Amino acid sequence: MAQITASLVKELRERTNAGMMECKGALTETDGDIEAAIKFLRERGAIKAAKKADREAKEGVVAAQLAADNTSGVLFEINCETDFVAKNDNFGAFVAELGEAVHSSGAGDLESALAVPKGEGTVDDFVKSKVIELGENLQFRRMARYDLSGAGTVASYIHLGGEVGVLVEVGCENESTASADGFVDLVKDLTMHIAAAEPAGIVRDDVDGSLIEAEREVFRKEMENSGKPENIIEKIVDGKIDKFYSTVCLAEQGFVKDPSTSISDLLAAKGKELGDTLTVRRFARFAVGG
Repeated sequence: MAQITASLVKELRERTNAGMMECKGALTETDGDIEAAIKFLRERGAIKAAKKADREAKEGVVAAQLAADNTSGVLFEINCETDFVAKNDNFGAFVAELGEAVHSSGAGDLESALAVPKGEGTVDDFVKSKVIELGENLQFRRMARYDLSGAGTVASYIHLGGEVGVLVEVGCENESTASADGFVDLVKDLTMHIAAAEPAGIVRDDVDGSLIEAEREVFRKEMENSGKPENIIEKIVDGKIDKFYSTVCLAEQGFVKDPSTSISDLLAAKGKELGDTLTVRRFARFAVGG
């Protein structure tokens, strides 16, 4: 039997991030063959990951990765079982490495992101292999990717250490506008506003109809015992729905820094200042477990 030296264990640890005793055990099982030991650890990690897959993973972080020139970006959520692991530096490094791999691959959805090559496996394998190290169920839950279309920028904002994250694409008509200080400041304000105000869409047509119907039903029930005629009740409900839209549509929401100014008015005013037309093309907002 081959001698399992400290240097051999160290090399395996550096290549796999597995624990010292697990590396030593894998080398013992494979008679000191480091490549076979790596395969052994991967297979064992997959088994462990499968066993933990049914355990709830409600903690974690939302993170983002942007291109250096702000022409693309990804927002993603990684879940774990405990807040302790979510705040662990090892977990943080893992999330950053995963974000880099997914963003640079060009993957546009979760399914394709999980299939992205990573090391000698895939991103899915990378996530599962981390289970062996952290001892918790980990899930790459969701992601959004934006690639800039036309002039403008893709930006992100991460709030409360990763509890909430925002990805947004803001457009303009002139290429030079995207680098103007006023535009950059506006985009930063918009990402922070979206994080705080939780809009359900940019304009009314973007809001899920089931959400509106649910609110309409709540308002109707509130009016059932009012004694008012049905046609009057419907007019009152319509008015309440109109007011509800103003709280969930980004364009109609009052800006968090100045509630008397709507986001659409803010965009118009800043556009006039910069001599351009500014639009929020799309946004994604993730909250951990949301």
